[in-house]
Amino acid sequence: MRRLLILAALALWTGTPADGQRSAPAALPGITGDYVIKDFKFASGEVLPALRLHFRTLGKPRTDAGGVVRNAVLIMHGTGGSGTQFLGAVFANELYGAGQPLDTTRYYVVLLDDIGHGASSKPSDGLHATFPHYNYDDMVDANYRLLTEQLHVTHLRLVMGTSMGGMHSWVWGERYPAFMDGIVPLASAPVQIAGRNRMIRRMAMDDIRDDPEWKGGEYATQPRGLRAAAQMLFMMTSAPLVQQRDAPTRDSADAQIVRGLDARMRTTDANDFLYQFDASRDYNPEPMLERIKAPLLAINSADDQVNPPELGIIERLITRVPHGRFLLIPIGPATRGHGTHTVAAVWKEPFAAFLTSLPALPTLVTR
Repeated sequence: MRRLLILAALALWTGTPADGQRSAPAALPGITGDYVIKDFKFASGEVLPALRLHFRTLGKPRTDAGGVVRNAVLIMHGTGGSGTQFLGAVFANELYGAGQPLDTTRYYVVLLDDIGHGASSKPSDGLHATFPHYNYDDMVDANYRLLTEQLHVTHLRLVMGTSMGGMHSWVWGERYPAFMDGIVPLASAPVQIAGRNRMIRRMAMDDIRDDPEWKGGEYATQPRGLRAAAQMLFMMTSAPLVQQRDAPTRDSADAQIVRGLDARMRTTDANDFLYQFDASRDYNPEPMLERIKAPLLAINSADDQVNPPELGIIERLITRVPHGRFLLIPIGPATRGHGTHTVAAVWKEPFAAFLTSLPALPTLVTR
């Protein structure tokens, strides 16, 4: 179990599932596909002639008497990740099996690769630094179109996400307040990214842009500044107790960071990285929190240095969410800093209770 927890933490900042994360529970029914949106217009005014969105579904859609899908659950990944991270054992084995909170014989689980991530359209596909400068609103609106136009899902039982996906959950609640029965943001805050969080993001982006090898995005090989940026991200997403526990000696600490950075360099593109972090530039749900109508359970962990509890941000703002509640998980043997969001065993019980508290579903039939 301890090895799986370590791998979960590494997966958060490598942007890909670690080896021990790849196994999903057996016999999960579902499909994998792509949806192309023609002439997608971004908030910046830029237009992409063909925006490709990659998705995976688990389970089957079930409808009410009016033909509306009622059992769909949208799960959104963090910065640099993809939908496949939710097939890892520390997440999937806790949530998708028989009798578990998101039992895929009952729920229709939708895993998406956001714009700029995974197998969806991104700068490294060829446009490089001329790719449209997307933001979180663009990402949420594109996912809304995939759900409604491709999957024919016009209502969600639950919207949830981790880190960036948690931030997207707040955006979903404000932009589409009647679209879901419940919302669960994990490892996030409904406020403009500022302070230490913004400083780290800015320094990581500067590490790439200030490197002459970046060449304005037209590099032939990955610029060395990308490795420096990855170092910032590693320190951002872990926590002192986790790092001390996982690397209790000088040599093990040195070896862990080298292994982690080497893995990241094999899977990360500098332009993709820049766009992923720049997408948060105008995120700020705070002014419109009252628009969120669905019950909401925000979950953070006390050792999360991306959203440190001493700031008291969610405690101050959750009272403005009409049906909002906040759970702060205390530091413990299983918490992994910011990465606690993917270690489902830590928050599984209150999450299941929240699902149970939502209004009962009507009688459903498989579509």
